Amino acid sequence: GALFEAIEFQNGRIINARLSDYRVPRFSDSPLLEIVLVNRKDLPPAGAGETPIIGIAPAISNAIFSARGIRLRSLPMVPDGLKA
Repeated sequence: GALFEAIEFQNGRIINARLSDYRVPRFSDSPLLEIVLVNRKDLPPAGAGETPIIGIAPAISNAIFSARGIRLRSLPMVPDGLKA
C-alpha cells in the first residue's frame, strides 16, 4: 500500500504491537523532491525539515483520486480501500 500505518488484529488481539512489526513509510517510499530554499531577509529563520513529510499522505490521496476517481480520507491507504 501507499501508506502502511495500520493496527492489525487477529482473534481480537493486536498482532503488530511491536514497533519493529509496524510498517511506516520511509523516505525511500516517497517520491524525489526538489527543495528550493528562498533567502527571505524580511522573515526570521525557521525550520524547514518537516515540510516535505507533512504533504505526502494528502499528495498520495490526491494522486489516487486523480488516477482512480476514489477519494481516500483515512489511513491506511491499502488496496482494500481502492476497490470500488
